[in-house]
Amino acid sequence: MIGLDIAPEIADDLVDEFLSLRYLDDAVLAEQLIYTATSRKGQGRRVIAQSLSARGIPREVIDAALEELPDDDDERALEFARSKARSLAKLEPEVALRRLLGQLARRGFGGSSAMRAAKTALSEAGGSTVRFR
Repeated sequence: MIGLDIAPEIADDLVDEFLSLRYLDDAVLAEQLIYTATSRKGQGRRVIAQSLSARGIPREVIDAALEELPDDDDERALEFARSKARSLAKLEPEVALRRLLGQLARRGFGGSSAMRAAKTALSEAGGSTVRFR
């Protein structure tokens, strides 16, 4: 606010008001970002933690906010995998699995959760699971 030539006493009053309204509360911001990341973007815990950290939210606030998050990464991974599996069904099974695993990893889902979700979604979409020779 100083860069905007706002008088220091007005800036102090604004900061006090913003604090009372919880506009400057890292915990509230983390809660809102987690809600968006899970409900709209379908992201996993790892990506959520990284994005909160990138915004400068302290690690202890991130950990506390993620503790409140239900442990439904497997469900969100499967939901995302199902949404992508139909478009991959025409590919060779190994290629489809590799691509879907990459997409799930970029969304922040861990290895075993991503593998289960990818295999399930691809088999439901009509593709077969990976066949090793």
